[in-house]
Amino acid sequence: MAEKLLNDPINSTETIAQAQKDMRTGYANGSVGIIVSGLMWLISATVSHLYSTQNAVWTLLIGGTLIHPVSILLYKIMGLRGNHTKGNPLGNLAMEGTFFMILCLPLAYGLSLLHAEWFFQGMLLIIGGRYLTFSSLYGIRLYWILGAALAVAAYFLFYSKASSFGTLATGSLIEISFGIFMFVSFRKKKI
Repeated sequence: MAEKLLNDPINSTETIAQAQKDMRTGYANGSVGIIVSGLMWLISATVSHLYSTQNAVWTLLIGGTLIHPVSILLYKIMGLRGNHTKGNPLGNLAMEGTFFMILCLPLAYGLSLLHAEWFFQGMLLIIGGRYLTFSSLYGIRLYWILGAALAVAAYFLFYSKASSFGTLATGSLIEISFGIFMFVSFRKKKI
């Protein structure tokens, strides 16, 4: 009997699907976090326009640290969980993606020392890459489109020598639009 249990294949597809459903339910498809991130880009765009690009760099860096706690607060206000079930194996992937993104921040900051606007274009690439993993976290392939949209925008903005404000506004528009779409799709499926 024990030998049979050891040799039986585990239905990992079902386990992954359950973990993804838990993530979708707990975080409303990740929608609120995307919207809050987009708002941080919008605030940074405003700072860039009114003050300076360097201030906008620090605004985005500091604002980025607030995305998760502000999102959790908003989830709670909306009556959503704002977390995943303890033991969900995808929770580790989410944390690992966050650490990878944090480790990339010095690269983006280094770009800003050459040309300040490159920081924001570098961040679009970094964040776009992180969103690609959200497809596995949530089981929603549309995250590939978000990641690709941010990456393509970064390349286009770089080659067109876009201003910091233009890059920040573009990142904000992409994230807020996508976040709203994800929230609406979450609500429709819940009804």
